[in-house]
Amino acid sequence: MFIQTEATPNPSTMKFLPGRPVLETGTLDLRDAAQAEQQSPLAERLFGVPGVSGVFFGSDFITVTKSAGEWQQLKPMILGAIMEHYMSGAPLLAAGSREVSDGDEFFDEADATTVATIKELIETRVRPAVANDGGDITFRGFKEGVVYLNMKGACSGCPSSTATLRHGIQNLLRHFVPDVTEVRPM
Repeated sequence: MFIQTEATPNPSTMKFLPGRPVLETGTLDLRDAAQAEQQSPLAERLFGVPGVSGVFFGSDFITVTKSAGEWQQLKPMILGAIMEHYMSGAPLLAAGSREVSDGDEFFDEADATTVATIKELIETRVRPAVANDGGDITFRGFKEGVVYLNMKGACSGCPSSTATLRHGIQNLLRHFVPDVTEVRPM
């Protein structure tokens, strides 16, 4: 098994590509070992590596966030944990586990058409680009011209995420949806 690695715009996060599907649908963002223990045997292994502070599963990638240590030392241990997991044949997710919901969406019913357009733009233009960088962005709400988004994986805590929101996503949405005045993370 050959696992590729890619740097992400977030220097604390690295993307691992195992060369096979990771999650069939959705994403899963785990931020601590207790959550990982309940949700995923692989995430539990990864949190066992000293310095790992976050694990994110996408369709064909795993993003690992570190709180301490250097990638030169962490990368071999992370690669070993991923390889051991896949070689064991264990499932990625624990029985009954699924993507943790971001919570209910919020918006005024009068804005339903605007929200549908915003969601379509996020789904077709934003999420594929963000997945390339090892993260995900999902719609949370729309109120008084402000779009609220949830940032996951490499996007969470990324130094360039503010620029991505302000100059990329906000400009895109304002261009296609004049009712949008601002984009904010949740």
